[in-house]
Amino acid sequence: MLQIEDLSYSVAGRPLLVGASATIPEGHKVGLVGRNGTGKTTLFRLIRGEIPLDGGEIILPQRARIGGVAQEVPSSETSVLDTVLAADEERAALMAEAETATDPTRIAEVQARLQDIDAWSGEARASSILKGLGFEVDEQSRPCSAYSGGWRMRIALAGVLFAQPDLLLLDEPTNYLDLEGALWLESYLVKYPHTVLIISHDRGLLNRSVGGILHLEDKGLTYYTGTYDQFVRARAERRAGQAAAAAKQQAQRAHLQAFVDRFKAKASKAKQAQSRVKMLEKMETITAPEDAARVVFTFPKPSQLSPPILRLDGASTGYDGKQVLGRMNLRLDQDDRIALLGRNGEGKSTLSKLLSDRLQVMDGSRVASSKLKIGYFAQHQVDDLHVDETPLDHIRRERPDEAPARLRARLASFGLGADQADTAVGALSGGQKARLSLLLATLDAPQLLILDEPTNHLDIESREALVEALTAYDGAVVLVSHDMHLLSLVADRLWLVKDGTVEPYDGDLESYRKMLLQGEDKPAKARSEKKNAPPPSRDRILELRAEVRRAEERMAKIEGMRDKLAKKLADPSLYEEGRVGELETWNKKYAEVMEATDRAEALWMAAVEALERVEA
Repeated sequence: MLQIEDLSYSVAGRPLLVGASATIPEGHKVGLVGRNGTGKTTLFRLIRGEIPLDGGEIILPQRARIGGVAQEVPSSETSVLDTVLAADEERAALMAEAETATDPTRIAEVQARLQDIDAWSGEARASSILKGLGFEVDEQSRPCSAYSGGWRMRIALAGVLFAQPDLLLLDEPTNYLDLEGALWLESYLVKYPHTVLIISHDRGLLNRSVGGILHLEDKGLTYYTGTYDQFVRARAERRAGQAAAAAKQQAQRAHLQAFVDRFKAKASKAKQAQSRVKMLEKMETITAPEDAARVVFTFPKPSQLSPPILRLDGASTGYDGKQVLGRMNLRLDQDDRIALLGRNGEGKSTLSKLLSDRLQVMDGSRVASSKLKIGYFAQHQVDDLHVDETPLDHIRRERPDEAPARLRARLASFGLGADQADTAVGALSGGQKARLSLLLATLDAPQLLILDEPTNHLDIESREALVEALTAYDGAVVLVSHDMHLLSLVADRLWLVKDGTVEPYDGDLESYRKMLLQGEDKPAKARSEKKNAPPPSRDRILELRAEVRRAEERMAKIEGMRDKLAKKLADPSLYEEGRVGELETWNKKYAEVMEATDRAEALWMAAVEALERVEA
């Protein structure tokens, strides 16, 4: 169990945490969320004991091991596999001692402990973790120095997962993973045997891998049971109740103050007026929740081109005369929304460069509309910004003839206000740099926008704003991302980059996810079995359709009950003195309805999936 009690901490006199308290039960997986700059990473450092507390305490079980991902694995000549094995310090020390110990008693103790920690399966477990994070078996024997910084971050993640600390702290672990690695991590965390606290802006991970949300807001901590989507609903309802209570109190204050102002000069009413003054002084202020600043992306409107805007016919491409992708016959229209799927190293970035005309065809042809403008965003472009220049300097270089007010308006349309416009890029956050890079990529109103991992430094609100902007955008989108939530809301077509070519993927994102988690041979086997199976009866299909309708009606009924209860809980009169018992009753009813909602949604999903399987 992790207990945080009355925690306080300030940075340069600015309070980040004031009287913050929370309890994380042992073995629970919890997402730590909050707006950028609220102190999430600082809280991790406090838990690890890297910086001293200003007040309060953090309580962990004795001898509890705390683990997190190091900044990066050093560029050493040690193999990837041996580096991960060494991360479990107890196992490594015992294995070394087993080779040198001479005392029979100590030898027996060492062997018994090695048996207890399942040390002999260590190499297989480490290899399995590395494979899940993208390292094939032959790549695991290479030295760490053979890999770039992003891949060494994966090695560091593999090391801490292999060591299995009692409290695992992960800070945005999917930022350096591709979609396949992120999906593997989701499933691994669900089965992780100890407590996990994870900072993430990946909505899919927070919905599939955690059972609680710890929200850092207003210098305090609030724990919510459930997934991220459940947290969003619960927080919205809590804020509605808080706003109603604040409004009711404001009305009471105005009423009392009006009495004081009217009668304070009358001797006959002076005592009553003074009594109301004391009531006002004793009244503890209920603060209405502040509305979060609106997060925006506003893409310029492109001109329309005749279809297709781009076509590949028998195209192949690669580097230095070596082919990476070939046999490509693909077409892009201006209304396409395409996600690129495929394991790391298969060629997704290579295809993106070919489509954006940053890489030439080696054979075949690439035919694009003569008026086609292409916007291209890749994560490395964030690092290519001039750190000593401001965002205004960057955009002025691209639009030297535009008035300063117009340039600032462009920056504001991507959430970069007056303060950020005049701040050196080196002092901006990762999310603000990503916004600037996206602005530069879309400045010419392109008809085709190619985005390679655009969300790595964006918080959840910014990701939702990006979804809205892409939905409203009138051009084609080609998207590479590890964010399943973003892909599911934006993409309506899927291309699979595999085995040196690119082809349309017939399944959906969920079937692709299952294929990755089960192993590539299993879906193929399932398709083969389904092909030879007798067709389902008409009665079975009608039965399943009826079950879907019943599930939908059940959900609609429960949602109606939930809405009525939410309206009841937003009634200011419910929070008056003397109605505590009634309030508790309504809250209990609401909790029961929320549980029923979750069950109804699960039954509906099961019915829909069963129907889709049969109809397919």
